[in-house]
Amino acid sequence: MRVLLTAFEPYAEWPTNSSWLALVEVLKHRTPSANLTTRRYPVDFERLQELLNRDLAQGYDAVLHLGQAPGAPVIRLESFALNIGGPVYGDSQLTKPLIPHGPAAYRSLMPLDRWHQLLLRQSIPAQISYHAGTYLCNAIMYLTHHWLAERGQNIPVGFIHLPLATSQVVDHLQAWASLPVTTLAQAITCVLDDMVATHARLGSAWASPPDLA
Repeated sequence: MRVLLTAFEPYAEWPTNSSWLALVEVLKHRTPSANLTTRRYPVDFERLQELLNRDLAQGYDAVLHLGQAPGAPVIRLESFALNIGGPVYGDSQLTKPLIPHGPAAYRSLMPLDRWHQLLLRQSIPAQISYHAGTYLCNAIMYLTHHWLAERGQNIPVGFIHLPLATSQVVDHLQAWASLPVTTLAQAITCVLDDMVATHARLGSAWASPPDLA
């Protein structure tokens, strides 16, 4: 099973990004049954879109994006991506559609209910979230769905928002919620293992309908 697994570079006041820290930790204990392609994308809309389109053209069985959510106390499994492109860091544009005349939203085909229960059973705090915001995290989820939909590819796309890693907040002046990077990596590995097992059992139909159990 070929999976595109992505994270973001640091931005604003954060010299590191929990999504990338967790991805690197995952690779230390790489799931042998998953053929992973990993990327660290820039916090720059135009460059992100260019790199994302290039990567998607390589063809994958699934795409899983990771992002950092400062202040979040739990891992958030995102359900919907909205056709809204709000201001990004360093950009003062007003909110506008990501894709003019595109669908208002895309719903993830990933089995989020099952992932939620799997994480809770491992004592990892998690919840299902109903949209990924209006910034780059939402944008990458929406643009991935749209690129695939335009080409008639029913490939499952997921987005997971991660809390800050504890290492990021130790020296920070503000008391942010956080989880150890090993816990973040454990959550991602759990999700990847479930994706691989389900794909092996059901083949190309593994992500349809979205509530596989």
